Amino acid sequence: MWRGLYTAATGMITETRRTDTIANNLANANTTGYKRDDAVTMDFEPMLLRRINDKTGTQQEVTSFKGFSLGTNASVVGELGLGAQVADIATDHTQGSLQTTGNQLDFAVEGEGYFRIATQRGERYTRDGNFYRDARSRLVTVNGENVLDNRGRNIIIPPEAAEFSVSPEGRITADGVLVAQLGLVTFPGGDEVMVKEGNSLYRVADPQLQPQQATGSVQQGVLERSNTEVVSEMVNLIANYRAYEASSKAVVTQDGMLDKAVNEVGRNS
Repeated sequence: MWRGLYTAATGMITETRRTDTIANNLANANTTGYKRDDAVTMDFEPMLLRRINDKTGTQQEVTSFKGFSLGTNASVVGELGLGAQVADIATDHTQGSLQTTGNQLDFAVEGEGYFRIATQRGERYTRDGNFYRDARSRLVTVNGENVLDNRGRNIIIPPEAAEFSVSPEGRITADGVLVAQLGLVTFPGGDEVMVKEGNSLYRVADPQLQPQQATGSVQQGVLERSNTEVVSEMVNLIANYRAYEASSKAVVTQDGMLDKAVNEVGRNS
């Protein structure tokens, strides 16, 4: 009976974590370059059930006690699940839709690749191309962190430039003069080695991995929207709530059975 309580409780804990994941996806439905997460669940190792008191011979067994015997060749009844757990929070890296903004400092990556960003914690990577030009004419993110070129240097845009453009290959030109080459990189293992760090930034799971030139193209005046589908997430949220409710009812049922066993059956025996 205690096992039933624990099994149902693990289901409630698992669905709570899934709810948090879905809520985070919905909260970032309008975040530029955001990639939705999915809670991957798995079962605990199931318990193998066997029949008891089967006639397996006259040999006295260790498990024999007052006529009860498990037996060495007891028939298998089946498996008993012992609950669920969240094995991983996986990120869906599918391409988000592209939205035209007309802002010449907005960039989107079509295909594979990440922009290189300099932070106080070291180099990080992002799909959020909503950039600005600061007072020192440097290309920066919304948080004031420097955008890097393909050599890891800050990108300076001449303040007097009348025309500013970026080619699909990431070449930045001002008044027809090449200024810099946007750092658009990927890593061996692709998106699977990228770990979310917050503020639309990623780090590499293995610091020993070296960046490679990405094959994606840069679109100017465009932003990549979040790949979160609000309707799908709401449907998942409803299904998640029902699963949580079923587990909570199982806890209540098990608690009621335990109450009867202790206060009624135990008192009369």
